[in-house]
Amino acid sequence: MNEPFPVFANGFFTVQENGVFNEIILFEYYDPGGYYASLLSDQNRLDEELETLSRNMQFYLDLEKVLINGVESPPTVLNVNIGLRGHPRRPYILFIITFKGRLARGLNTYENYYDEEVAEYDYEVVWLFPAKARVVEADLGVPYEVEAGKRVLRFNVKRGTRVRGFEKILFEID
Repeated sequence: MNEPFPVFANGFFTVQENGVFNEIILFEYYDPGGYYASLLSDQNRLDEELETLSRNMQFYLDLEKVLINGVESPPTVLNVNIGLRGHPRRPYILFIITFKGRLARGLNTYENYYDEEVAEYDYEVVWLFPAKARVVEADLGVPYEVEAGKRVLRFNVKRGTRVRGFEKILFEID
């Protein structure tokens, strides 16, 4: 089998006081056939692949229901990029996604509803909240850590873990 397959992913979320949520997802692949490396030398094929990746990610994002303080906040793909991690067989795909909600002083809620699935690869998720915010509680279906003055929330999911399709984070803003 020469098809590329994901081996790890990172998801980084930043929350701004103005209610903008930025999400950066970095998928790392093993690509024994060098498919993605071959795209990097052909701009037309690369552009087509980037458009396809963006469209596919947006399709999956459209299936999710993201709520900020009970109000739907649809995520949108802003950018996608392909690169190599030092070797043609180690490509990555980077997605930049954004969504916006109305935040208030006091308690705020982020909720995400999506299809239940079994994780096909290990991944880590890190949330960074504004300086005047702190995580109060989270319901993620997996263990998590809160660090850095309660501004950073971090969790890991191992390959084979059943992901239940719901996340909720409560955070306060002073």
